[in-house]
Amino acid sequence: MKPRDLLLNLGVAAIGLIVLFPLAWMVSVSLMSSGEAANFPPPLIPSAPTLEHYRELFVERGMGRYVFNSFALATLATGLALLFTVPAGYAFAKLRFAGRDRLFQLLVAALVVPAQIGTLPLFLMLKSVGLVNTYAGALVPWLASIFGLFLVRQYALSIPDEMLEAARVDGATEGQIFRRIVLPTLTPILVTLALFVFLGSWNDFLWPLIILTDQSNYTLPVALAALSREHVQDIEMMMAGAVITVAPVLALFLALQRFYIRGMLAGSVKG
Repeated sequence: MKPRDLLLNLGVAAIGLIVLFPLAWMVSVSLMSSGEAANFPPPLIPSAPTLEHYRELFVERGMGRYVFNSFALATLATGLALLFTVPAGYAFAKLRFAGRDRLFQLLVAALVVPAQIGTLPLFLMLKSVGLVNTYAGALVPWLASIFGLFLVRQYALSIPDEMLEAARVDGATEGQIFRRIVLPTLTPILVTLALFVFLGSWNDFLWPLIILTDQSNYTLPVALAALSREHVQDIEMMMAGAVITVAPVLALFLALQRFYIRGMLAGSVKG
């Protein structure tokens, strides 16, 4: 191996270790006995690994309920986002209608507006129709994402117009074209969008905190924030909660990363 390649590999390995160290230490602390992480210097490895904090979270604190809430909301948000965003993105890419380009430019311009600005108006709208403290209200912001629409449109531009026209000449309806040609072609970007929405919904804290007032409806990040107020000194338990939050989405991302990378690279170069 050339010295340059060796240095490059060592540099990448060093960066990887720096990135992974906080995650590894988080898992390690979650397995320590109460108070052990408060020692100075803090230990890197538990002296006597224990699962007592995980047991307390699930058995005594009802963490399983919050995990289920987060999983259900994230799954529904992902499905609904794909249902609404994918057809819209395809329409902006391949279907012709009055004002298409101008409307798309307006939507893209809205990306620069912070999402927090619309939180209060959206809350008041949902309150007026009785959707506060409901899962339906928690799902509303995920129904249609401008960023997701942009991703799908950019990828859909790569579909040859000749292929679509040939299908129309053969008598295929627009619905058949969408199901049999467009959706299979869009698979990488669909997985990418699904990952974005699932991770965003799973990790979302602000909107569930605002819209869900009943503790039994809390999602995992909100439940952990409430728990931290009671056990702010219990570092090991908080780390166990962080592991429960991170592990599922990290595993999902690693399982689907090849689709994610393909979708992002393709979507970034289509014009």
